[in-house]
Amino acid sequence: MTPQRPHVLVIGAGTGGMCLAHGLRRAGISVAVYERHRTRTDGLLGYRVGIGPTGTRALRECLPPDLFDTFVATCARSPAHFNVISEKMRQTASFDLRPDTDPADTDRSVSRMTLRQILLTGMEDIVHFDKTCTGYDQHDDGTVTAHFADGSTAVGDLLVAADGTHSAVRRQYLPHAVIRDSGTINVAVKIPLTDHTRSLLPDRIRKGINLIFASGGLMGVLHVMEFKWQHTGALKSGIGSTDAELLDRWPGLLYDNTSDYIAIVIWSTARRFPPDIMQRRGQDLIRIALDLTTGWHPHLRELIARADPGSAMPIKVATSEPVPPWKPSTVTLLGDAIHTMTPGRGSGANTALRDAALLCRQLTAVATDDKPLLEAVGDYEAQMLPYGFARVADSLRDNGTNGDDTLYHPVIGRLALLGARGYFGVTSRVPRLRKKFVDGFYTYRGAEE
Repeated sequence: MTPQRPHVLVIGAGTGGMCLAHGLRRAGISVAVYERHRTRTDGLLGYRVGIGPTGTRALRECLPPDLFDTFVATCARSPAHFNVISEKMRQTASFDLRPDTDPADTDRSVSRMTLRQILLTGMEDIVHFDKTCTGYDQHDDGTVTAHFADGSTAVGDLLVAADGTHSAVRRQYLPHAVIRDSGTINVAVKIPLTDHTRSLLPDRIRKGINLIFASGGLMGVLHVMEFKWQHTGALKSGIGSTDAELLDRWPGLLYDNTSDYIAIVIWSTARRFPPDIMQRRGQDLIRIALDLTTGWHPHLRELIARADPGSAMPIKVATSEPVPPWKPSTVTLLGDAIHTMTPGRGSGANTALRDAALLCRQLTAVATDDKPLLEAVGDYEAQMLPYGFARVADSLRDNGTNGDDTLYHPVIGRLALLGARGYFGVTSRVPRLRKKFVDGFYTYRGAEE
């Protein structure tokens, strides 16, 4: 370990941590990743994450070219439309999205589990599973030691906290950093995509991302994920030869049971849910979702009723409070470990990927002797903190992800609902506004300033 060629310890094998690890390995920088889950299939359900141009460019920058091509091949069919609908499935607005002909400048639908398998591919020798970080020590010689729950340790020149919202590293390094409850609860379910469930959705809804503005202070999103392989893992007919070759030789499908599905997420202020909602699971959680959606279109309710009970999960939405800059050291943070954000603008994964690519560039400058380590860390943090917390603020302003949103107030909420529907309706019908909205769809997720 030398300051010119640092050894980097990454805590957490999530999206940002693994993107960073790939970039560092490509740059010839020694890296080791420590993941609390026991295996590469633990801890994730296969829900959608939207990867926009910023996230895709970061992946292209950090991943080996063949693996980036495999990432593109494993994405679900890209959404053709962004629709705003009512709980009765009446269309308020619809925007045609860009085709996914460009490998980077598009919006991609990715299964979280599939993305994890992509990012773990070829990294078996540097990812250490069943390693829960409990803290660290910084030493006078410039090294840092990570401590793990099993009593083991690891020593490096830089420790990167990529261990998510409940980061043990952040709690020690920035004890004043606050993660607070946003005041909303999500209930998410997955429904197998069959001929019957497919028939319950109009074509435009099935091929789009659908934001549901429901009456009574309830929100929802519905999207259909269709992949290039069947539930057995065999490739579907009609897959291009290049994609077929990539998927045929990719070992990640051995660890991924993702298959075509419909996802529905409903959310509202926490007051609308039972006090013990976070302990509810399975069919009990599905019943709660059905009770909340009594007045919804029968097809939407049938989809919820047909959800896989094992997929149903409650999510208490959290958000970070901004923290002032700190003096750079041999510990730094990326992704949710420093700027947890609500899913309101789909920014979390894309911002973590942006962090990873930026930090990788800075550490590459250290390896090429263009700057010392602490200067590189400081330059990374000076850029990351402003854009990261800007995205946190953006996410809180959108689509009822804040429990104090006017949508959830008994009287004024009705006016807020009419206003939101009216905004989308007008925007979709005025060409200049429609173009601006669609352009913004591709730039907001962790976009470059």
